[in-house]
Amino acid sequence: MSADDTTDQGNAGRASPIRIFLCGDVMTGRGIDQILPEPVNPRLYERYMDSALGYVEIAERAHGAIPRPAEFAYPWGAALEQWARAQPDVRIINLETSITRSEDHARKGINYRMSPENVSCLTAAGIDCCVLANNHVLDWGRAGLIETLEVLKRSNIRSCGAGRDIAAASAPAILEVKGKGRVLAFAFATVTSGTPPDWAATRDRAGVNFLPQLSDSAADTLADQVRRIRKPGDVVVASIHWGPNWGYEIPDEHRKFAHALIDRAGVSIVHGHSSHHPLGIEVYRDRLVLYGSGDFLNDYEGIAGIEDFRSDLSLMYFALLSQASAELLGLDLVPLQMRQFRLHRASAEDAESIRATVDRESLKFGARVNRAADDTFALSWERGERRGTRR
Repeated sequence: MSADDTTDQGNAGRASPIRIFLCGDVMTGRGIDQILPEPVNPRLYERYMDSALGYVEIAERAHGAIPRPAEFAYPWGAALEQWARAQPDVRIINLETSITRSEDHARKGINYRMSPENVSCLTAAGIDCCVLANNHVLDWGRAGLIETLEVLKRSNIRSCGAGRDIAAASAPAILEVKGKGRVLAFAFATVTSGTPPDWAATRDRAGVNFLPQLSDSAADTLADQVRRIRKPGDVVVASIHWGPNWGYEIPDEHRKFAHALIDRAGVSIVHGHSSHHPLGIEVYRDRLVLYGSGDFLNDYEGIAGIEDFRSDLSLMYFALLSQASAELLGLDLVPLQMRQFRLHRASAEDAESIRATVDRESLKFGARVNRAADDTFALSWERGERRGTRR
């Protein structure tokens, strides 16, 4: 089943379906920030690297010179063409980078930031919403988080999952889609993703919307929020930073919680991230569950020791949802590869590699990733009470 507007052919009088773009971790800090026009101080506090310029040098040794300064749109590369072709109504990313010149670095080993002057990198990609509930948004302290929020607001980019207090951090980003209603994006961070518990927002402290446990009560809390805010025609996205960076196993508690969000809160998409490579996909009761969306932009190019997981390969996820029921009509996936700090179309061999991997992992949940036109993929899934109903 391809995410194609022909899905609703013959359904005269129904509202047009809504197309949402999702991806995993976007790390425009560190090495990528250094190639953009206005980088921050490159000083790092890592065990093996004391300058962000070191990551640029490693990448250039692997694949050749990177333009400096690069245009703001440069890192997105082939993704720009795909967005122009697919015309998503909403673009949501997990931004794993603080946008700040704060020097108050967290003592946690790895710290990502980009300069506020380089935020045009995000606007050049037409990003509508940045998920901030993750283990890097406070890498440069609470001052860094506050500046991040301010910069995004000035740039007309919505955010969710972090805020000046718990009320703001737990509130959804409300994305208006002309003629198609709204998308409500909620976001959460968990300790299993490496998010420190003391980063949690409170009534009088800025921080992230932190989930100490993936419990039924947490799902009920979201359900209460949704009931207070939701209007007819709204689509609800729950974006969750959970699990380790590497490996394909989906913990039972992740699956149980994803199902609870759908059953109890009426969530249409569970947008999981933290893994540096894509994980399996499930369709549960006609609702999409991305257990791990993988990295989208990173500066890992040329780093040895992680080649087996191919974190250089990314997926673009284009979900088509019914406006009437908020159910999944189709999911298209586009494989890309990071090279010279820029996204390129994946080769036929690499595209097949990532398709086969995600297909293998999704088959466990009754879904398949099938080859479509031009080395893009389309999801199919089984009909049934506990799985999706389209094929």
